[in-house]
Order: sequence, then C-alpha cells, then structure tokens
Amino acid sequence: MARKRFDDSKCSVARALNEVGDWWSLLIVLHAMYGTRRFVDFQQQLGIAKNILCDRLAKLVDNDVLRKVDVGEHGSRFEYRLTEKGRDLFPVVVALRQWGDKWNPTPEGLPLDLRDRETSQPIQQVTVQSSDGKTLTIRDVFDYEQTH
Repeated sequence: MARKRFDDSKCSVARALNEVGDWWSLLIVLHAMYGTRRFVDFQQQLGIAKNILCDRLAKLVDNDVLRKVDVGEHGSRFEYRLTEKGRDLFPVVVALRQWGDKWNPTPEGLPLDLRDRETSQPIQQVTVQSSDGKTLTIRDVFDYEQTH
C-alpha cells in the first residue's frame, strides 16, 4: 500500500510529516544535532540498514533539512550537515524528548538532561506561550483559520 502524501493539505502538521514524519528521519536529525556527519557514523550509532539510511538521508537532503557536503581531499567523502530548516527542528526534537521522558521513560527513569552551555543549568520544559510570555494550554488557543 502506498503511503499517503499531504503536499496539498491545509494542515501544517501533515505537510511537516511529509518531510520528517518517519521515526528514522527524526532520529537522523537528532544525531545530526549531536554532531554526527558521516554515513558510517549514522549507521553505527542508529543500527539502521544501509538502504534505509541512504533513502532517508536522500529525502532529508531533497527536503532541505540536511545538505550533503563533499569534504573529500583524495576522492569523494561526504558529510551531512543540518540546514537552517533542519536546525529549526531543535525545539521540536527537545519537546519530543521531554514528552517521551514523561510518558515513556527509560527503565532507569532517567530524564533528558540538556543544559545551557553558558550556565550549566538545566533547560526548561518546552511550552507554548502567548506573545507576552504566558504559558498556554490547549484550552487557551484556537485555530484562527478554522473560525474565519
């Protein structure tokens, strides 16, 4: 069965899932955020089959989430680097990790421990905020397009 595409959907979540919606893609992006660059390193760290990794990297490059850079001095050697679009996934990935720590913790129960490099202080939970910084819940927001 062919996977449905949402290119023309009015739903921005559906359109985003076209680009990074499978779990291998987000794990590749996560590892790229940690500094992984080379095909062999992604494969080793993720334990992913070569054909699947090749496919996901190509899609992420096609969707401008990663860029493929030739860094070879003696022949071709490529690295994959996050684009601005890819770096903009950082709060999404952090929010998913925080959600996972809350609702599907490790057997040891150890949560994500990301810290600010400058202060070494733990980061805050990712939240949705109003324009004046007030934390909002799902009951506090509405989709303007749906009401007009």
